[in-house]
Amino acid sequence: MVKAAANYQILVVDDSAVSRKLVEHALEAGDYSLLFGKSGQEALDLFQRHTPSIVITDWMMPDFSGLELCQRIRAEDQREYTYIIVLSAKSEKDHVVKGLAAGADDYLTKPFDSSELLARVGVGCRTVELHREIDAKNRLLEEMAHTDSLTGLPNRRAIEDWAARQLRGAARHGFPLWVVQGDLDSFKNINDTYGHDAGDAVLRRFSEILKGNTRASDICGRMGGDEFLLVITHVACEYIETTINRMREEWAGCEFEFGGSAVSITASFGIAGFCGREAPAFQTLVQRADKALYCAKRAGGNQAVVEDDGNE
Repeated sequence: MVKAAANYQILVVDDSAVSRKLVEHALEAGDYSLLFGKSGQEALDLFQRHTPSIVITDWMMPDFSGLELCQRIRAEDQREYTYIIVLSAKSEKDHVVKGLAAGADDYLTKPFDSSELLARVGVGCRTVELHREIDAKNRLLEEMAHTDSLTGLPNRRAIEDWAARQLRGAARHGFPLWVVQGDLDSFKNINDTYGHDAGDAVLRRFSEILKGNTRASDICGRMGGDEFLLVITHVACEYIETTINRMREEWAGCEFEFGGSAVSITASFGIAGFCGREAPAFQTLVQRADKALYCAKRAGGNQAVVEDDGNE
């Protein structure tokens, strides 16, 4: 269903004041928000500032043609689709073909019938709305592809994409970057004793603790099972262990009630860092953090271990 006309801004482009007024009168019944341009360049400036949903442009203009305007609009990095209607006194098939090839969606011959123009604008609104719905669904699919469904945290793919960019920045600007592997201690016992619903509740709460302690400049996510990964930047070597221990202690203080019993569960963390000009592969840092996590587990769990042999 097409939204109200007020949601669609229309840019009308014509060097003739009479022609602009005729289009304005034709669209009055639609209650559209209108912008007016007297030349191709003025129209392009208005388009870049306002990104209208529909452009109605004359073919002939004093600086550059409506066809060139179509081409320039299509070359823009648009946030959403713009429907373009070309008006021209020429009705020959080759002119129609040229207009459509330049990027126009529709072509109307002058003098036009007001009701026909209004109807074609209505088609344009439906087309724009369809593009909006498709874009929204694509954004949702992209978000889902990068999000863990249980916890709402970024998944492995999202973390790897983000970390690759941050590693390049760390190498270029010389700031420290840390990869932290987090793992719940004896998590299998929760599932085995209290069931998977209890296990899911534990994972979601742990995710909340991690997210609450993660700055906007960092990222935390779920790798799978009870394994989590954090990528932290701009924290000096002498402070990273304190930073992770703060999360660990907050988590250790959480209690759950399962089957009438108060249950708490600890977590272990392995930390690997990089600071220098030659960035290692992200997976190398993950492997180093995983080794540090193994050391934390082997030492009894509920602790954070820093493995910094690879630092520069």
